[in-house]
Amino acid sequence: MSRLEDLEAFIHIAETGSLTKAARHLGRSLQAVSRSLAALEEDVGVQLVHRTTRHCSLSEAGEAFFRRVKPAMEEIGEARLEVADRRAAPSGILRVGAPVLFGPDFLVPIIAQYMRAYPQIEVDLQLTDSFVDLAAEGLDLVVRIADLPDSGLQGRRLGALRRVVFGAPSYFEERGRPAHPSELRQHDCIVRTIDQRSGQWAFEIDGKRRSVGVRGPFRTNTMAAIYSAVGAGLGIGYSPLWQIRHLLDAGQVEVILEAFESKPVPIHVLWQEHRLPPAKVRAFIDYLAAGLKLDRF
Repeated sequence: MSRLEDLEAFIHIAETGSLTKAARHLGRSLQAVSRSLAALEEDVGVQLVHRTTRHCSLSEAGEAFFRRVKPAMEEIGEARLEVADRRAAPSGILRVGAPVLFGPDFLVPIIAQYMRAYPQIEVDLQLTDSFVDLAAEGLDLVVRIADLPDSGLQGRRLGALRRVVFGAPSYFEERGRPAHPSELRQHDCIVRTIDQRSGQWAFEIDGKRRSVGVRGPFRTNTMAAIYSAVGAGLGIGYSPLWQIRHLLDAGQVEVILEAFESKPVPIHVLWQEHRLPPAKVRAFIDYLAAGLKLDRF
């Protein structure tokens, strides 16, 4: 059976067209590289390389052999790196991106556990609701809450989050409680003005996704203002459940129209497309998968 050193020598000879250049690149003697090629040809039983005093070229059999062997050797090289990387504890700076409201409550506790487990790690957490470019921003990974298009990134689904319609008990006592999404048109609804489809709330009606147009006398550009307005009884709001869980637990708001909720929004962790993400990234992804408790959201 051919040794890996012989196969490496053959690949470098094929790519450089020279035994001398291959030897220099591998840090081996010319005689050692020549012996590797001879041993490989004896093993496979055909001539792989045509040699002259100044140049080497692949034979027809050598061309076919090179096409098959090169990807296999790359896989072996990556496997070696992965094993070596797994032996090393995560270290360095981990740069993480996440939504503004999601990061402090959900990610920071997990980051704290991760940093205690790996003291050589520093974490730079960047909070933004924009879909930033990882490479341009220098991020190792991002957490995104959305239906994702094909982005060229690798990812892992962490769960899904509900979107709900909610209001204050005082509002429902005065105006009544809608029993169907269509009845929202007769109610004061608080709309976020910066949404792409402002005033269009998504529901699942008769097994199909439907949008219902809503409006009201109060509107704003921030979710924080919406939560305050709903709590003050100014109207009905629409929000990810995780953002209002504290209001719900405190009895300040109530969720309605649960039977018509649209499908939960998936949450993913995404990282740049590498076959082998660094140990610091892999370890943090594992912490996220184990630590995020989304069953109440």
